[in-house]
Amino acid sequence: MSVPYQIAGRSVREIVESVERAIAGGQLTPGDSLPSVRALASSAEVSPATASAAYRQLRARGAVVAVPRRGVRVAPRPPLAMRAVPSLPANVRDLATGSPDPAFLPTGRSAVLLPRLYGEPGVLERLADLARAQLEEDGVSAGGIGAVGGAMDGIERVLGAHLRPGDRVVVEDPGYTAVLDLLRAMGLEPVGVPIDERGMLPDRLGATLTSGVAALIVTPRAQNPTGAALDAERAEELGAVLDAYPDLLVVEDDHAGPVAGAAYRTVTAGRLRWAVVRSVSKSLGPDLRLAVLAADPVTLTRVEGRQRLGTGWVSGVLQQLAADLWADPAVTRRLEEAAATYARRREALVAALAAHGIAATGRSGLNVWVPVAEEAPVSAGFLQAGWAVQPGQPYRLATPPAVRISTAALLPDEAVRVAAALAAILAPTSRTHPA
Repeated sequence: MSVPYQIAGRSVREIVESVERAIAGGQLTPGDSLPSVRALASSAEVSPATASAAYRQLRARGAVVAVPRRGVRVAPRPPLAMRAVPSLPANVRDLATGSPDPAFLPTGRSAVLLPRLYGEPGVLERLADLARAQLEEDGVSAGGIGAVGGAMDGIERVLGAHLRPGDRVVVEDPGYTAVLDLLRAMGLEPVGVPIDERGMLPDRLGATLTSGVAALIVTPRAQNPTGAALDAERAEELGAVLDAYPDLLVVEDDHAGPVAGAAYRTVTAGRLRWAVVRSVSKSLGPDLRLAVLAADPVTLTRVEGRQRLGTGWVSGVLQQLAADLWADPAVTRRLEEAAATYARRREALVAALAAHGIAATGRSGLNVWVPVAEEAPVSAGFLQAGWAVQPGQPYRLATPPAVRISTAALLPDEAVRVAAALAAILAPTSRTHPA
């Protein structure tokens, strides 16, 4: 029987550092329960006020979360450099990571290193022109364009340009775990709105906005983890709800771009404060740490101004490479092929699951979301059967349990086997659990 980690320290700073060291070293792991404020005060011989302040600071940093009726627990993905997660056994197929299929990523290219000096514009004109043309074709009025170090970097910079700790941000529920983690690490409060396969539910969004929020983050297509995608009707309905809140900051996360397998529908038209972040990670490769940012003039100016004080700019080499790839007709055809293949693979798994009476969603993107009664036994059963899937808990705020199955590299015959494995895991329990 393991001995619970003993939190040490006689001050707020020392207690916070003790917990962070334990998380980084693996003595505390995501989901682990921490003592109550009263118990911590007693064991550390500090006042309840000191213990409470330490937990408050750890929550503000995103290291711990307060779970109703379950106390304080280590966050699913605390923003700390943690001990490496053990690799999967050789006989287990990874359907948890969510990476694109390497077969569709451009290879064998290198950008010509053109001299770029201090004081030059942060975004290459050629890349900005290509991005502007793409976005305007998708209905985004993209005047100014910036370059950031990937989708999450762009989202963080946009939120940081307008929000302060304690502000509430509307997100999809379930939603991308990195977004939820980022908000908590920034001291912001995620407020979930349920979604269906066409995105946020307009009536639920309207009810949530009346409670007072500072920003909204939307994934118009390839929503992670469910694969939801806005259609024209849903985008119009959401736009009508948002019209009553002209000052609300709206951020769109287009992380999958052209391989999403669904048309882009924006809700930013005519808004005062808005941003669209389009990453190249899913289409051109995760190691190409680049996203283009379209935004209103105030937001873009603040983002670029803060960027100059830190990293300065995104490497011109990366920008040149992305521009070369975007302008290459052969790469465009490859991305179209990738989008079509990803769609077939998603649909194959959804159909295979349906044949066993198992409900699932996967309208776009690289993942399929499967509601289940309990995540832990299903994930363990999959692992025993030779498949690694992602438990849904880190993605959920108030929605029911589920597992996420990444389908980017899942072949149709494998989809049949995955569905059969899940059917065996669920039997003889009920096999359909509506989201």
